[in-house]
Amino acid sequence: MRSDGWVRGREFSCRARRLSLGTAGPAVLAFLVACGSGRTQTGSVVVRSDSAAPTESRAAQLRGTPSARSDPKTATARSTIVFAGTSLTAGLGLEPDSAYPMLIQRKIDSAGLPFQVVNAGVSGETSSGLIDRLDWLLRGTFDVFVIETGANDGLRGIPASTLKTNLETAFDRIKSKRPESTIVLVQMEALPNLGAKYTSAFHAVFPAVAKEKGAILLPFLLDGVAGRRGLNQGDGVHPNNAGERIVAANVWRGLEPILAARAGKQAAASPGR
Repeated sequence: MRSDGWVRGREFSCRARRLSLGTAGPAVLAFLVACGSGRTQTGSVVVRSDSAAPTESRAAQLRGTPSARSDPKTATARSTIVFAGTSLTAGLGLEPDSAYPMLIQRKIDSAGLPFQVVNAGVSGETSSGLIDRLDWLLRGTFDVFVIETGANDGLRGIPASTLKTNLETAFDRIKSKRPESTIVLVQMEALPNLGAKYTSAFHAVFPAVAKEKGAILLPFLLDGVAGRRGLNQGDGVHPNNAGERIVAANVWRGLEPILAARAGKQAAASPGR
């Protein structure tokens, strides 16, 4: 979880080393415009630390070309899911379309659910960093907010009490801005070399906050991937393409019923039903 791609506020979209735009519809465009990016392209914002030139298809998307998977007639009805997280969410070391939020987008499209993903992962971010840029993220509209944070807190040995306070603050701010939104918290774990007392306290933060704030807790993000050499990149921390597919499956198992339930409520509330 390197910090070389770390930026916040308006710098998140304007000064990152690379701004990668995935397939998206007007819902994501509205989110980006509301957040003050000053750009008109549609897509998912991903702060990355590499600087490779975009492919031809990527360049077309940067010019705002609609995705073949996005139906302009239905895109406006899509709700937005924000994935706020660390380099694990940003997909450090992977192509933009291979980061797990974009793999989730493919699963959403295959399931016919009316949601559009915004990948707001930032390399090197701690839970305190999330708080620093949260007001900026909350300037957009969204229906589901997924929080993946804590990995860098654990690597730095930040007290579990600090992590808990930051998560509580994030939940309160999100609910204050969007009381009807669904907040999803992803369980993270600390490395065992920090000692049993710390790792136990760290683990306990996530279910405690989820219960206290009425949020939905997803299982450990890297379940089945962490510590497996064949599923991680050379740094041993960030999943490779094979590992990322497992990460996406981990998230999707918990996220799919949430999205299906929200889609059902939205359909029932639509005029003519």
